[in-house]
Amino acid sequence: MAKILIIDDDKAMCKAIALFLERVGYQTTSAFTLAQGLEKTQSDGYDVVFLDVLMPDGNGLHVLGEIGSAPSRPEIIVMTAAGDAEGAEFAIKNGAWDYIEKSASVKDIVLPLTRALQYRHEKLSKTPSVALKRERIIGNSSKIKACLDLVARASVSDANVLLTGETGTGKELFARAIHSNRPRDDRGALAHAMQTKNKAPDRNFVVVDCTALPETLIESVLFGHEKGAFTGADKARDGLIKQADGGTLFLDEVGELAMGIQKAFLRVLQERKYRPIGGKTEEESDFRLIAATNRDLDQMAEKGEFRKDLLFRLKTLTIELPPLRERREDIKDLARFHVARLCKRYGTETKGFSPDFFHALESYNWPGNVRELVNTLEASLSAAGKAPTLFARHLPVHIRVSMARASVAKQSAPSGLREGTDPPPPHIIPKLRELRQSLEKTYLQELIAQVDSDMKKACELSGLSRSHLYDLIAKYELSLSRR
Repeated sequence: MAKILIIDDDKAMCKAIALFLERVGYQTTSAFTLAQGLEKTQSDGYDVVFLDVLMPDGNGLHVLGEIGSAPSRPEIIVMTAAGDAEGAEFAIKNGAWDYIEKSASVKDIVLPLTRALQYRHEKLSKTPSVALKRERIIGNSSKIKACLDLVARASVSDANVLLTGETGTGKELFARAIHSNRPRDDRGALAHAMQTKNKAPDRNFVVVDCTALPETLIESVLFGHEKGAFTGADKARDGLIKQADGGTLFLDEVGELAMGIQKAFLRVLQERKYRPIGGKTEEESDFRLIAATNRDLDQMAEKGEFRKDLLFRLKTLTIELPPLRERREDIKDLARFHVARLCKRYGTETKGFSPDFFHALESYNWPGNVRELVNTLEASLSAAGKAPTLFARHLPVHIRVSMARASVAKQSAPSGLREGTDPPPPHIIPKLRELRQSLEKTYLQELIAQVDSDMKKACELSGLSRSHLYDLIAKYELSLSRR
């Protein structure tokens, strides 16, 4: 018997839906707040959750990830009395099965519920697959888990995949994960390569950086050329498409492809055939295509900057990678993993972490995403030297300044704004004196903790004279032993 959870503050609606569903053979439970609903999803296993949007303790759309990542991984049908296109888009992108408007008849919920249960039954009845190779994809947030579910789905098919997301979100890592998780007994391109050419599956991942392709040589780079095809072609060369035969061709930043080459590449996707420059016959290449972009290809297509027919071919399956600021719960794991990796590379002892170090990382907005985080960790290790612990003091100045500004702005804001989600009004900007004092005090506190109150060592690390350092310590009412 399927178990259904109804999260809605309208008790009459909950009762009507529950009564109807129980009559047709389902077991139901109701929750009248988001908090109650989240608690129930964690303690009991449900197959489907009906979720209202406007709840007394928040917006139901904001907890889609938490509900979807509950132990039973239920399907979610969002219900609302006042639907809107943006809400529907947000719901579907964040894992909802369907987005429906409440109507006068509860019978209207039967069709989406029936389909969701059928989908769930078929999904759960599949033979369990082997553990997914993550390819250094770190994190267990609900958004990363959703992306990994799509990786697992993509890896067992030959469908083209389009990876979208901001710069630094790890698009190449996900592309490699799709490639490396393809079954060895797959009957597509990979098996063809292994049977006919005895190539190992990890050798046929060919990266094409579309931003670095020279326009005058782009066809030669992709399709290859025969000897004498043009000036300087002293011998025949295989192109990247040929090198990807039997494996995966990864078009990184596909939005940068020139319009002329887009048309030629479209035919390659359709026919899996191409003609090298100067060649008399066509050649074949059986490859899996994965493309990635940080641009809005739909918008580009509407402006005539990207071919619509090629876009349709690219996005058979789309995986939208979340920015780091939307999965802050993964930052600690990412930091631990990459610091351990970097320490091993440099042959140094692994570092410990001060709580303020993690707090600073989690507070920063990370416009460069994981790539910026890794560069920041490398800079922090360099700043820490042989010190066994990483403190916020070791982070680059711009991150510490950003953290200090946010702290001062929060303290300066009216109390009604501090706990809200809206940013402070534009006129709330900290005074330079306040910012300097905040940074000085934070710096001194971290310095004292790191040197264990050793004045001599504190002077060496800070570059300050003993008298100046004592003046600052007295100014902020701190304490440091006179050793």
